[in-house]
Amino acid sequence: MRLILNTAHVYMIVGVISGLYYRELTKTHDFTGDTQLGVLHTHLLTLGMLFFLLVLALEKSFTLTAHPLFRWFYCVYNIGLVLTTSMMGLHGSLTVLGRDSTTAISLLAGLGHIVLTAGLVLLFITIGKRIAPERASGSATVARHPVTATVVPATNNVR
Repeated sequence: MRLILNTAHVYMIVGVISGLYYRELTKTHDFTGDTQLGVLHTHLLTLGMLFFLLVLALEKSFTLTAHPLFRWFYCVYNIGLVLTTSMMGLHGSLTVLGRDSTTAISLLAGLGHIVLTAGLVLLFITIGKRIAPERASGSATVARHPVTATVVPATNNVR
């Protein structure tokens, strides 16, 4: 759980710094147009900090880290997010400096989005594996720990 919290914290710091970078770079170069730097800090704070705080809450409920796919999700998602936001920062900086962006930046940004999506798919698979399927009796089992499980009674008020 500490790893997830630390990851959220790092993305919070990087998100705030990227907002400062955007403000100072555009002010220094008297730039008033649109640039991807304007939304970089929002992406980092939302897809980084807030997302991992949500994963932390899910970890508390479902012990996601106990499943082997969690490590895959964690690595793949972070690689995708770092690649995507790095290309946003590079493209936005080039825009402010009046330089053209290259096709390679667009391709890497697209690859980052694909890797990010793969990470999200791995997260959903991990969550699905940690929530046991409903039983015939109508009750659901939530796998909270690798060895033990807690039975949640079904609420069926229809007669």
